[in-house]
Amino acid sequence: MHAVVVYESMYGNTHRVADAIGAGLDGAYRVDVVPVERADARLLADADLIVVGGPTHAHGISRAASRQAAVAQAGEPGSALTLDPDAEGPGLRDWFDALPSLHARAAAFDTRVDLPPLLTGRAAKGIGRRLRRHGLDMVTEPVSFLVTKENELVPEELDRARQWGRELAGV
Repeated sequence: MHAVVVYESMYGNTHRVADAIGAGLDGAYRVDVVPVERADARLLADADLIVVGGPTHAHGISRAASRQAAVAQAGEPGSALTLDPDAEGPGLRDWFDALPSLHARAAAFDTRVDLPPLLTGRAAKGIGRRLRRHGLDMVTEPVSFLVTKENELVPEELDRARQWGRELAGV
């Protein structure tokens, strides 16, 4: 069985969560954890499970403008933010626009600031809707992993991501 974990990450938190989910899936699946730009139709064609996640920007899935703003913010003098190596690649919106119909099980996740979803939004909900539109069968409700206002993962979130991966492996 083959699982593909696809992520978009600006500052590395979503990337780290994707790696943890992949670790949780490992053993039950042969796992590929890849940034959006490497998640082509060929890789996804034989996947039994596709897990997709990205950061929450402006209440939902990032847009080109919000991604550019994140890059600019990391480049500001004195900024403590560091771009993920794949941050300047394509985003999930572009990826979904080019994605063919697929037939597999799927799950969606996001990272967002540790505030009520009413204030932050949840990219995972939009990711889940788009996965369904592409023919994928959602096996669970979308999940959020939380970061602090200082852009650090909340303690225990990586453990929770690994556990979620184990749960997905058992679905």
